[in-house]
Amino acid sequence: MKKTLLWIAALVVGAILGLLGQDWINATADFVATIYTRLFQLLAVPTIVLAVITTFATFGSKGSGRIFGHTLTYTLLTTIAAAAIGAILYVIIAPGSLDTIQQTSAPQQPDVTYYDHIVSIIPNNIVKPFFDGNVLSLLILAFAVGLGLSKLPESENKTIITKGLLGLQELLFLLIRWLIWTLPLGIVAFSAQLSAQVSAGVVADSIGKYVLVVLGGNVIQFFVVLPLFLLARGLNPIHVLGKMMPAVLMALFTKSSAATLPVTMDTAENRLGIRQNIARFVLPICTTINMNGCAAFILVASLFVMQNGGTPLTITTIATWVVISVVSAIGNAGVPMGCYFLTLSLMSGIGAPVAILGIILPIYTIIDMIETAENVWSDSCVAAMVNHDLTEKE
Repeated sequence: MKKTLLWIAALVVGAILGLLGQDWINATADFVATIYTRLFQLLAVPTIVLAVITTFATFGSKGSGRIFGHTLTYTLLTTIAAAAIGAILYVIIAPGSLDTIQQTSAPQQPDVTYYDHIVSIIPNNIVKPFFDGNVLSLLILAFAVGLGLSKLPESENKTIITKGLLGLQELLFLLIRWLIWTLPLGIVAFSAQLSAQVSAGVVADSIGKYVLVVLGGNVIQFFVVLPLFLLARGLNPIHVLGKMMPAVLMALFTKSSAATLPVTMDTAENRLGIRQNIARFVLPICTTINMNGCAAFILVASLFVMQNGGTPLTITTIATWVVISVVSAIGNAGVPMGCYFLTLSLMSGIGAPVAILGIILPIYTIIDMIETAENVWSDSCVAAMVNHDLTEKE
C-alpha cells in the first residue's frame, strides 16, 4: 500500500512539474527518463530469455507424463483465449492516442508480406537476435533451449548449466529490485514528459478506454470463456467456482498467486475434491505458467504503447503480439512486478515510448487484483479439467 501511494504521489508530482512549462524542468525530465529507458533496455533481453528458459527447463523435466501434458494443453488454450479476447476488444473499443502529433510524424513502416515476416523471426545467427532486440526470435530460442534442457538426461553437466542459469536469474532479479527501488524518480520523469506533451482530455479518454479493454477482457475470460472450457469437459462452472471461492477471494486481496497457493491447494483437495496427487502437481505448475490475466495485460498494454509510438496496428502486428504475450506470460515465473515489468521490458526492447506505462502504473494496482483472481480461477479450472480427464480414463 505504501509503495502504491508513493507511485501515485510521484505520478502527480511529475504531472505538475510538466504542466509548469519550464524548459529546464522538461530537459531534466527528458534526461532522467532517457536514463531509465536505457536501463530497462539493458535488462529487457536477459529478463525475457532467462525467465522462459528456466521455466521450461525446471518444469519440463518434472512433467513428462500425462498430467503435465494435460496441464500444458489447457494452459496454452486458456492463455491464448485470454490474449485473443484482449486483441478483439482492443480493435473494437480502439483506445485513442495520447499524443496525436507524435503519431502522425512517425515514419511509416514498409509493407511486409507474411512470408517475409515468418522468415525474419527464424534466427540464422544465435547472437544477432540479442543485438537486434528481435523479441520473437529470442522467445523461440529460449523456448527451444528450455525444452532441450528438460529433455537432457540427468548429469553433472546438466546440473551445472541449470544452476548457472538460475544463478544468473537471481543476480538479474537483484538488479531489477534495485531499479524498482528507485522507480519513483523515473515515474516523476515519465509523468513530467507526458504532461508537457499531452492534453489532459485526450489522456483521460484514452486511458479510460485502455482500462475498459483490460477489465472487459478479464470479465469475459472469468465469467464466459473459462466456464465454457469447464462445460466442454462436462463440469459445472458454478459448482467449481463456488467450491474454489475462498482461493479466488484471497488472490483478489493478496495480488499474489504464489501467496494464495497453499489456500488454492487446500481448497481444491478438500472442497472441490481434486485428487491430492493431481492438485499438488498441477497447481504449483499453474501458479508459475498459467497466466491468463498476464497475457491479456501484456498484449493490450503493448498495443497501446506501440500505437502511441506510431506503430501501425495491422492484423500481422496484432497476431504477432498475441504469440509474444502468450509465450511471455508462460515464461513470467518469478519476475518482480510480474506482468507490468515484463511488458515494460518488452516495450523497451523494441524502442517503444515506455513513458506511457508510467501513467498506467497506479491503475495497475487495481488491474493486478483482478488479474490475480482470474489467474487463480484459471488454475482451478485447469486442475479440475485435468482431474476429470485422468479420472475418466482410469
